[in-house]
Amino acid sequence: MQSTPTEIVSIILLASLVFLLAPLFLLLYIVSYNKKKKLHQQEKELITERFESELLKTSIEVQEQTMQTIATDLHDNIGQLLSLTHITLSSINLNDYEKAKHKIDHSLELIGNSIRDLRQLAKVIQGEQLLENGLSQALEKGINWLKHSRNYNITFENGLKDTELSSASKDLVILRIFQEVFNNIVKHAEAGHIDVIMELEKDKLSIVIKDDGKGFDITESSSRNQGLGLNNLKKRSKLIGGDMDISSKLGKGTRISITVPYP
Repeated sequence: MQSTPTEIVSIILLASLVFLLAPLFLLLYIVSYNKKKKLHQQEKELITERFESELLKTSIEVQEQTMQTIATDLHDNIGQLLSLTHITLSSINLNDYEKAKHKIDHSLELIGNSIRDLRQLAKVIQGEQLLENGLSQALEKGINWLKHSRNYNITFENGLKDTELSSASKDLVILRIFQEVFNNIVKHAEAGHIDVIMELEKDKLSIVIKDDGKGFDITESSSRNQGLGLNNLKKRSKLIGGDMDISSKLGKGTRISITVPYP
């Protein structure tokens, strides 16, 4: 059956329309795709900017907290020791040899304690320098320093000891979290034994810190914060893509677990 001229014209018009519309739809698709791609790139850049901004903000907070710690220690510890030294030396009567000798010996002891406390402060300040040899050695030095005080029985399982991995954007934050946890233990826990376990498995770094101290009510602590800085610790951990779990009971000690993608 032959097509009529009208049908032939309709077919030609329909084919022409399809050929005309196809490039138009293709062009619209390409424009839409490029627009979505650009928006996606902008979102990625925005997320990166926010991350860097939060990292900088946290770094500033860490520095401010470190400066506050230094100022407090200078005033409460070293300042008092030096004031006592000054008072002791000022009260020396050189005509009384025995008392003068005793006061000089006591002053030397106070100066020795001041030097020790200054060295401890130096450990807090030089976080970046400590990390030059890697996170593993930095944490180990911090633990060894606590061991030397002989106030704590510490066990440390170092799963990073035989690796050379590092993460410039995370190591300092991890070190400061670690220092703050130990600072809380020293100030509040009244612990005798501390366990530290650090493991690296499937590109995830896990640090567990347990103490046998007096513990605390985690619900009450979360609402009042009790000067422990728990929210700040969790915030810093989250900033580097990590999770922190804190469990504690009165009289049962405290367990803090940190998991971070690494390196």
